[in-house]
Amino acid sequence: MSNLNFLNLKLMKKSLLKFLLSFAAIALIASCSGDDNGPTPPDEPTCSDGIQNGDETGVDCGGSCEPCEAAAVELSGEVTEDTELDATVDYSLTGSYIVKEGASLTIPAGTVIKASGGTAAFIGVERGAQIFINGEAGNPVVMTSDAASPAQGDWGGLVIAGDAPTNKGVDVTTEIGDLTYGGDNAADDSGSITYLRVEYTGATFSNDKEFNGVSLFGVGSETTFEYVQSYNGGDDGIEFFGGTVDGNYLVSIGSGDDSIDFADGWTGTGSNWYIAGGAKAGIEGSNNGDDGDATPVTTTTLSNITVVGPVTEGALFFKEGGGNFTIDNFYASDIDLGVNVTDGDAPAAARIENGDLTISNIQFADAADGFAATNYAGANQSFYTEGVATGAGNGAASPDWAAGWTIGLENSASTTENLAGEITGDVELDASIEYFLTSGFIVKEGGSLTIPAGTVIKASGGTAAFIGVERGAQIFINGEAGNPVVMTSSSETPAQGDWGGLVIAGDAPTNKGVDVTTEVGDLTYGGENSDDDSGSITYLRVEYTGATFSNDKEFNGVSLFGVGAGTTFEYVQSYNGGDDGIEFFGGTVDGNYLVSIGSGDDSIDFADGWTGTGSYWYIAGGAKAGIEGSNNGDNGEATPMTTTTLSNITVVGPVTEGALFFKEGGGVFTITNFYTSGVDLGVKVTGTDTAAEARIEGGDLSINPIQFDATAMGFLATDYAGITQDFYTEGDNTGAGNGAAQPDWAADWTVGIE
Repeated sequence: MSNLNFLNLKLMKKSLLKFLLSFAAIALIASCSGDDNGPTPPDEPTCSDGIQNGDETGVDCGGSCEPCEAAAVELSGEVTEDTELDATVDYSLTGSYIVKEGASLTIPAGTVIKASGGTAAFIGVERGAQIFINGEAGNPVVMTSDAASPAQGDWGGLVIAGDAPTNKGVDVTTEIGDLTYGGDNAADDSGSITYLRVEYTGATFSNDKEFNGVSLFGVGSETTFEYVQSYNGGDDGIEFFGGTVDGNYLVSIGSGDDSIDFADGWTGTGSNWYIAGGAKAGIEGSNNGDDGDATPVTTTTLSNITVVGPVTEGALFFKEGGGNFTIDNFYASDIDLGVNVTDGDAPAAARIENGDLTISNIQFADAADGFAATNYAGANQSFYTEGVATGAGNGAASPDWAAGWTIGLENSASTTENLAGEITGDVELDASIEYFLTSGFIVKEGGSLTIPAGTVIKASGGTAAFIGVERGAQIFINGEAGNPVVMTSSSETPAQGDWGGLVIAGDAPTNKGVDVTTEVGDLTYGGENSDDDSGSITYLRVEYTGATFSNDKEFNGVSLFGVGAGTTFEYVQSYNGGDDGIEFFGGTVDGNYLVSIGSGDDSIDFADGWTGTGSYWYIAGGAKAGIEGSNNGDNGEATPMTTTTLSNITVVGPVTEGALFFKEGGGVFTITNFYTSGVDLGVKVTGTDTAAEARIEGGDLSINPIQFDATAMGFLATDYAGITQDFYTEGDNTGAGNGAAQPDWAADWTVGIE
């Protein structure tokens, strides 16, 4: 067949495809109308939006003012001829969607593809096929998750296979997607990709096989690859596996592994890369994992690079033979250079010693105390030269060229980010960004997390989603009276137990011992430092916490395990938590201006040798005790003994176990200005709790004055049946401020108080 006849045949196929799409659209409108007698008559009433019986596009919906929406078009299977998507159509990627050799897929600006199905859902481009992604600066192509609460690893990603050289060989198979790649055509052309954003990729096959956001296997230099972002991918954001394609204007935010990775003899160049929020290396550059000296050797020139930390493996991990890298204008914020050559990687170390790694004008910004520019311990320490750099454009700030099509940056079109993984350095959130907590988010020993006033964190995932602060780490929650920090549920119909909560572990004494493990979160706590400092928490509200592990293991709204007196903890509310609202497990931290509303168990609980003080507590709507105070569930005589002074306390009932449950050895409690409404004092020492009873009889519980307001007929002030009944003295007081009403100090930052 002649080239002309072949072209005519392809054009005929494209025309036939467009005709079929048009016919399908007409059929869709007809089926949506529900009217077998033609268009709506002119005398039908006009809808309030000015469109008679139609949606916002004017499509006739047959006598209804409700929008007439087409179902999403599923993408799966094989593309065997030239195909163009339509930006006005909703696409659902439900399985693998493979562009076969000889065919092409064109995706116009503004197209959104939503994927579901984990590893089954990915877009693949075979060697000899082409993809044309024609996004625009203000109108990118977006490939994202279809989940209501999207998270890393929701689907695969984009995989492109080419015919350019790699040091893995010829006709090899991609580690994901089972495509064949690798050849001798350095100028191979897999199409053009511009202004593309991929989100929530990285579905996992196994521990060593995960999708990246975009994977380029042996892709050739005639391919255009620029203005591409990976956002919250579960593995690497963007990775080059050999090939010769260049990568320019690339963004990787929130990757679960490395942010941008290249290996296997990649010989392209890269410029203007902006990287932030990744878990491991900002950039990982390697030659070959099986043979560090394999050829062609990974060789690249990079320029205008920004990496914002902290990450665990530095701005650059030079591994598995490394390669020949020349990097200029490198801006590193809150992160060291790394390089991190492992002891057994002799080829990588040899290349550094031979001068094959050169980094000029690297600027270290916001370096932490004890900062070491590089972890490389070899003789050659002159492979990098410090200088003034702008990196990808604006230092650590968003580059101007990223505006309008990226997310998760200061100038992005959207302002949402996921929180998951570990913090090993100092991290500060941004109140202008809406955060989604999708799994455990742990501040590691030596790290810190700062959360400014007005920040909102929405959580999903039950017990998997919680914020933990290790012993030796710090958290700074800097809310304000009219602008608190809020940690809440992401559900449209939130309920108790939607997520875990906030768990803080410290080094202060408890009567559970030293180096014990928190009952939720698996953090180590307990020591001998009474003045331990876990940071500062002010004006925080946690909502819908209390996800359940088992009958005896549930998250509280805020759990403080062995937290020390150097920590500030005040103006904190738990709202509608599934278990206790706020609980102190030993430690010496004080708790002031605390609110607990609607707890599924006790409202405020302290135990295990807590020796802090508390003032201004407002409690209402809990299921069991207003306050539960105990010493040790295994040994009521354990030391240090729970010992506290509480003042200005309000408990509003009804609750089933009274305003105070004195249990498991109780402790030494002095309480003043205790206001109760619609609830008795309780105390409720069980018959077998001889240690608690002995403390009351010994005068270790003193409540003066307590006021009983709004009591019912037959009201009994206390359920304690022991000999000593003078441990409380009645008298008028205002409790937390205004009796049963909202205290003045709780205005403008709490919810659920009348």
